[in-house]
Amino acid sequence: MHHFDRIDGALHAEGVPLEAIADAVGTPVYVYSTATLTRHYGLLREAVDAHRTSLGDALIAFAVKANSNLSVLATLARLGCGADTVSEGEIRRALAAGVPASRIIFSGVGKTDAELAFAIEAGVRQINVESAVELDRLIAVAAAKGAAPEIAIRVNPKIGAGGHAKITTGGATDKFGVPAEEAPALYARAAASPHVTPVGLACHIGSQITTLEPLEAAFRALREMTLALRADGLTVSRLDLGGGLGVPYHGQADLPSIADYVAMTARVLDGLEVEAAFEPGRLLAANAGVLLSRVIQVNARSDGRTFLVLDAGMNDLMRPALYDAFHDVVPVRERDGEAGAYDLVGPICESTDVFARDRRLAALEAGDLVAFMGAGAYGAVLSSEYNSRALVPEVLVDGERWAVVRGRPSYEEMWAREPKADWLG
Repeated sequence: MHHFDRIDGALHAEGVPLEAIADAVGTPVYVYSTATLTRHYGLLREAVDAHRTSLGDALIAFAVKANSNLSVLATLARLGCGADTVSEGEIRRALAAGVPASRIIFSGVGKTDAELAFAIEAGVRQINVESAVELDRLIAVAAAKGAAPEIAIRVNPKIGAGGHAKITTGGATDKFGVPAEEAPALYARAAASPHVTPVGLACHIGSQITTLEPLEAAFRALREMTLALRADGLTVSRLDLGGGLGVPYHGQADLPSIADYVAMTARVLDGLEVEAAFEPGRLLAANAGVLLSRVIQVNARSDGRTFLVLDAGMNDLMRPALYDAFHDVVPVRERDGEAGAYDLVGPICESTDVFARDRRLAALEAGDLVAFMGAGAYGAVLSSEYNSRALVPEVLVDGERWAVVRGRPSYEEMWAREPKADWLG
């Protein structure tokens, strides 16, 4: 569900006409709904709290990589949400947005020594260790600081899942995590060190997962490993379950619900007496955002193809080019006229700058506004200034009020970041 609806024929974000935002800020522009972020977090929090006996005082840690806008993070932080981070920059963003360090998890396969040191200094909740060599480096960094940070060992259960091969993270050939057969020995080695405090296990097998079976298999693997570690006298008090539950980009009605997902998790973990952590990203943010774009021209060719040329390009919304991802595209204000099939393309000088082929849409003309739905996750965060195009601004709506929460840089501001070498004058 989202809060982008038509009022008097025009698409609104909550109580704000999208046309008004486009006129004031220009296009392309991302628009986020506070009400949708709040509702999705509330649904997950309610489901988790209903299974407190099995899940403990579970942490919901938003995956900052999905949408790192400070106002989005602050909106979730005010609700009590934590943060799953994968860089020092993301930790700093979460802290700046008001997320307490005690609710921040530091994940990632390539943490530098400087980043590990910063995470220790910041006092994050836990560091998810992804390899034996990383554990050795963390022990050395922690020893130099006289610290013993709490850690979880991220397990690769050889269960890969996700909406595309490029967003599968738990398969045998994926770079993430410790192979399941090696994880117990690594956990024991961590427990023997005075410079780290192993508290649990973690896994994350992929993104945009549309069935519960692979998730359940991964969680059962964590359960079995927890019991085996405890049998060896080791303490396991937390299980970090990652994220990955899919959202209905195609309008699917048969996706697992949040309630069913959490109920399955509680059933698998029942009796373990662990504290669970969930790391949703797109589940909270995807349907909370749209990308507004304006039609530059409609190019009807003699070969029968009709190109709808938009002012948004693959540098603004990378998912279709990167993952063959689908986004529903709707006119902000529908006009009379016969619907047609369009190839939706942007202005980037790349053949991959295509959002959709033969997409059937209502009649559109130059100057019309369209909205890419479900663009609140992995949208603005993946954008770039390719072709020297300014980064897309971002707007947050709350009821009938709205604010620009990241402005579009001027060309002068873009050039100012690139001082010429002294000898070039």
